[in-house]
Formats: sequence, structure tokens, C-alpha cells
Amino acid sequence: MAQITLTHEEAATLRGVLNSYVSDLRMEVADTDSQPFRENLKREEAMLKKILQQLDAELAAPGTSS
Repeated sequence: MAQITLTHEEAATLRGVLNSYVSDLRMEVADTDSQPFRENLKREEAMLKKILQQLDAELAAPGTSS
């Protein structure tokens, strides 16, 4: 398993960028006609949402360093 260490500010920035990308990705999924490509985009979206949940949990954890 890969691990990276981020400061609170870096994690918050990454969360913002990922949220923006996931929003754009949803529009791309809606506009895609190719079913295989759409499925790949949906898998990517699910993976990024899981990462966002992990970031949210870390940022909300008491004692998170800054």
C-alpha cells in the first residue's frame, strides 16, 4: 500500500482540487456516448470519491497536525 504524508494545508488543497475534478468528471460521464469509456470514468469517479472520504476523515481527526 502506498502512503504519502501531507500537511493539513496540503491535504485541504488536494481535497479542493479533487472535488473540482470529480465535479467535472460527472459532466464528462453525462456527455459520453461510449459505454466502455463511461464505465471507466465511473470507476475513476468512485475511486476519487473514496480518496476524498479518506482525506475528509483525516482532516476532521482531532490532533491533525498543521
